[in-house]
Amino acid sequence: MAELLKVLLVDDEPLARGKLRRLLAEEDGIEVVGEAGSAAEARARIESERPDLLFLDIQMPGQSGFDLVESLPKEAMPAVIFVTAYDQHAVRAFEVNALDYLLKPFDRERLRLALERARESMAREREAAHLDEQLKSMLSELRGEQPFLERFVVRSVGRIVFVRAQDVDWIEAAGNYVRLRIGKESHLLRETMSSLETRLDPRVFARIHRSTIVNIDRIRELNHIFHGDYSVQLKDGTRLTLSRGYREQFERIVGGTAQIPQEA
Repeated sequence: MAELLKVLLVDDEPLARGKLRRLLAEEDGIEVVGEAGSAAEARARIESERPDLLFLDIQMPGQSGFDLVESLPKEAMPAVIFVTAYDQHAVRAFEVNALDYLLKPFDRERLRLALERARESMAREREAAHLDEQLKSMLSELRGEQPFLERFVVRSVGRIVFVRAQDVDWIEAAGNYVRLRIGKESHLLRETMSSLETRLDPRVFARIHRSTIVNIDRIRELNHIFHGDYSVQLKDGTRLTLSRGYREQFERIVGGTAQIPQEA
C-alpha cells in the first residue's frame, strides 16, 4: 500500500480544484487535507494542516504561486507540483525546486506520473536526511560528544513519568537523589547533581549553588544579599540563592543576557 501523502490544492479557480480533487480521489495513498484560493489562504492552511505536497497554481489574484513558495521558511515548505495553463513559467518553476510542472489540461496518466516522481523525490530526501542524522551521530560518538538531556524518565511505584527538560523550573539536591521542580509538582530522580549538570544544556540550565540548578529562562531578577551571595527570584515567585562560588560560572553562562548587580 502506498504511503499516505497529505495534499493541499491551491488554485483560484474552484472548478480546477474540483477536477484535481476528483482525479486524486482515484489514487491510493492520497489525502486531500484542504483547498485554498489564494497565496494568503494557502499560507494559513500550510501552517494548520502541514501538508506533504502542494498542487500549486502560478497565476492567482494578489500574490502568485512563486510568491508563496519564496515567502515560506524552508522548514515549513512542502514539496510542490505547479499546475498552470502557461508553459512560460517552467524554467522558473524548476529553479525554485518544484518536483513537476503540470500543464493544463492534463489527464489521469500525466497526474500519476507527477505523483510517482513526487514520491520518489520525497523518498530520496528522507533517506538523505536519515543518512545525515546517522553521520552526525557517528561524528559525535567519535568526538566523545553526548547529546544534551531532552527528557527525564522518572520511575515511581506503579508508574513512569516523562518530563521534558525544558519544562523543569529548577532542580535541587536531595541526598542521593535530585528533585525536579515543575510548577507545583516535583519528582525524585536517582542522580547526583554533578553528573546531571554535565548532561544538561548549558544554554538552558545553570548551576547557582552546590544544591541548586535553575532553568535560566525562569529567572525574573537577581538581588544582592550579603558576602557575595545573591537572591534569585523566579517568575513564579520562588526565591533561590546564587552563591559566591558559582557567580563567575553563572556570569559566563548568561553572558550579556543578565546584569548581576554589584555589592553596595
